Amino acid sequence: MTQQNSIALIRRYYAAFNAGDWEGMLACLTDDVAHDINQGKRETGKSAFRAFLEHMERCYREQLRDIVVMAGEDGARAGAEFVVHGDYLVTDEGLPPARGQKYVLPAGAFFDVRDGRIARVTNYYNLPDWTAQVLGQ
Repeated sequence: MTQQNSIALIRRYYAAFNAGDWEGMLACLTDDVAHDINQGKRETGKSAFRAFLEHMERCYREQLRDIVVMAGEDGARAGAEFVVHGDYLVTDEGLPPARGQKYVLPAGAFFDVRDGRIARVTNYYNLPDWTAQVLGQ
Protein backbone atom coordinates (compact mmCIF):
# COMPACT_ATOMS: atom_id res chain seq x y z
CA MET A 1 0.00 0.00 0.00
CA THR A 2 1.44 3.35 -0.95
CA GLN A 3 0.96 6.63 0.86
CA GLN A 4 -1.40 7.85 -1.87
CA ASN A 5 -3.41 4.60 -1.84
CA SER A 6 -3.90 4.88 1.92
CA ILE A 7 -5.02 8.49 1.60
CA ALA A 8 -7.48 7.48 -1.15
CA LEU A 9 -8.81 4.64 1.05
CA ILE A 10 -9.42 6.96 4.02
CA ARG A 11 -11.10 9.52 1.73
CA ARG A 12 -13.35 6.75 0.35
CA TYR A 13 -14.21 5.70 3.93
CA TYR A 14 -15.23 9.26 4.87
CA ALA A 15 -17.10 9.83 1.59
CA ALA A 16 -19.14 6.72 2.42
CA PHE A 17 -19.74 8.08 5.94
CA ASN A 18 -21.01 11.40 4.61
CA ALA A 19 -23.28 9.56 2.13
CA GLY A 20 -24.73 7.35 4.89
CA ASP A 21 -23.34 4.36 2.95
CA TRP A 22 -22.56 1.98 5.80
CA GLU A 23 -21.84 -0.91 3.42
CA GLY A 24 -19.33 1.31 1.63
CA MET A 25 -17.64 2.09 4.93
CA LEU A 26 -17.57 -1.57 5.93
CA ALA A 27 -16.03 -2.49 2.56
CA CYS A 28 -13.03 -0.32 3.51
CA LEU A 29 -12.37 -2.39 6.66
CA THR A 30 -10.57 -5.66 7.34
CA ASP A 31 -12.73 -8.42 8.81
CA ASP A 32 -10.81 -8.14 12.11
CA VAL A 33 -10.84 -4.33 12.26
CA ALA A 34 -10.01 -2.86 15.67
CA HIS A 35 -12.22 0.12 16.55
CA ASP A 36 -11.11 2.32 19.44
CA ILE A 37 -14.16 4.32 20.47
CA ASN A 38 -13.49 7.78 21.89
CA GLN A 39 -13.21 7.48 25.68
CA GLY A 40 -14.45 3.91 25.40
CA LYS A 41 -13.31 0.39 24.83
CA ARG A 42 -11.86 -1.32 21.78
CA GLU A 43 -14.27 -3.36 19.71
CA THR A 44 -13.09 -5.88 17.14
CA GLY A 45 -14.59 -7.09 13.87
CA LYS A 46 -16.94 -5.85 11.19
CA SER A 47 -20.08 -7.04 13.00
CA ALA A 48 -19.21 -4.90 16.04
CA PHE A 49 -18.46 -1.97 13.74
CA ARG A 50 -21.82 -2.45 11.97
CA ALA A 51 -23.62 -2.42 15.35
CA PHE A 52 -21.74 0.78 16.25
CA LEU A 53 -22.85 2.43 12.99
CA GLU A 54 -26.47 1.40 13.60
CA HIS A 55 -26.33 2.90 17.10
CA MET A 56 -24.80 6.12 15.80
CA GLU A 57 -27.40 6.40 13.03
CA ARG A 58 -30.19 6.07 15.60
CA CYS A 59 -28.79 8.73 17.97
CA TYR A 60 -26.98 11.19 15.68
CA ARG A 61 -27.05 12.71 12.22
CA GLU A 62 -23.54 13.86 11.28
CA GLN A 63 -21.58 15.23 8.37
CA LEU A 64 -17.81 15.61 8.34
CA ARG A 65 -16.33 18.73 6.77
CA ASP A 66 -12.86 20.15 6.23
CA ILE A 67 -11.38 16.64 6.09
CA VAL A 68 -7.58 16.49 5.89
CA VAL A 69 -5.98 13.06 5.46
CA MET A 70 -2.29 12.27 6.00
CA ALA A 71 -0.36 9.01 5.71
CA GLY A 72 3.13 7.76 6.38
CA GLU A 73 5.45 7.12 3.47
CA ASP A 74 4.75 3.38 3.45
CA GLY A 75 0.98 3.87 3.79
CA ALA A 76 0.72 1.58 6.83
CA ARG A 77 -0.53 4.33 9.13
CA ALA A 78 -2.70 7.34 8.45
CA GLY A 79 -4.50 10.11 10.25
CA ALA A 80 -7.36 12.47 9.56
CA GLU A 81 -8.59 15.72 11.03
CA PHE A 82 -12.08 17.03 10.39
CA VAL A 83 -15.00 18.98 11.83
CA VAL A 84 -18.18 17.11 12.78
CA HIS A 85 -21.44 18.97 12.14
CA GLY A 86 -24.20 17.07 13.86
CA ASP A 87 -27.68 16.81 15.27
CA TYR A 88 -28.32 14.90 18.49
CA LEU A 89 -31.50 12.94 17.68
CA VAL A 90 -32.13 10.33 20.39
CA THR A 91 -30.70 10.24 23.91
CA ASP A 92 -27.57 8.11 24.04
CA GLU A 93 -27.05 6.10 27.23
CA GLY A 94 -25.10 8.02 29.87
CA LEU A 95 -25.29 11.32 27.95
CA PRO A 96 -27.56 14.36 28.29
CA PRO A 97 -31.12 14.17 26.92
CA ALA A 98 -31.46 14.66 23.17
CA ARG A 99 -33.74 17.39 21.85
CA GLY A 100 -32.39 17.76 18.33
CA GLN A 101 -29.45 19.90 19.49
CA LYS A 102 -26.88 20.90 16.89
CA TYR A 103 -23.14 20.70 17.51
CA VAL A 104 -19.89 21.48 15.70
CA LEU A 105 -16.91 19.54 16.99
CA PRO A 106 -13.30 19.24 15.84
CA ALA A 107 -12.22 15.60 15.74
CA GLY A 108 -9.52 13.30 14.51
CA ALA A 109 -8.82 9.67 13.76
CA PHE A 110 -5.84 7.39 13.37
CA PHE A 111 -5.69 4.34 11.15
CA ASP A 112 -3.64 1.21 10.55
CA VAL A 113 -3.86 0.04 6.95
CA ARG A 114 -3.22 -3.58 5.96
CA ASP A 115 -3.68 -5.31 2.59
CA GLY A 116 -5.58 -2.36 1.13
CA ARG A 117 -8.08 -2.11 3.97
CA ILE A 118 -8.38 -0.25 7.28
CA ALA A 119 -7.31 -2.56 10.12
CA ARG A 120 -7.67 -0.04 12.98
CA VAL A 121 -9.75 3.10 13.52
CA THR A 122 -9.08 5.21 16.62
CA ASN A 123 -11.35 8.24 17.01
CA TYR A 124 -10.75 11.27 19.21
CA TYR A 125 -12.90 14.28 20.06
CA ASN A 126 -13.49 16.46 23.09
CA LEU A 127 -16.51 14.95 24.87
CA PRO A 128 -16.77 17.80 27.44
CA ASP A 129 -16.97 20.27 24.52
CA TRP A 130 -19.75 18.21 22.89
CA THR A 131 -21.59 17.96 26.22
CA ALA A 132 -21.36 21.71 26.82
CA GLN A 133 -22.74 22.36 23.33
CA VAL A 134 -25.75 20.07 23.73
CA LEU A 135 -26.50 21.27 27.28
CA GLY A 136 -26.24 24.91 26.19
CA GLN A 137 -29.15 24.63 23.77
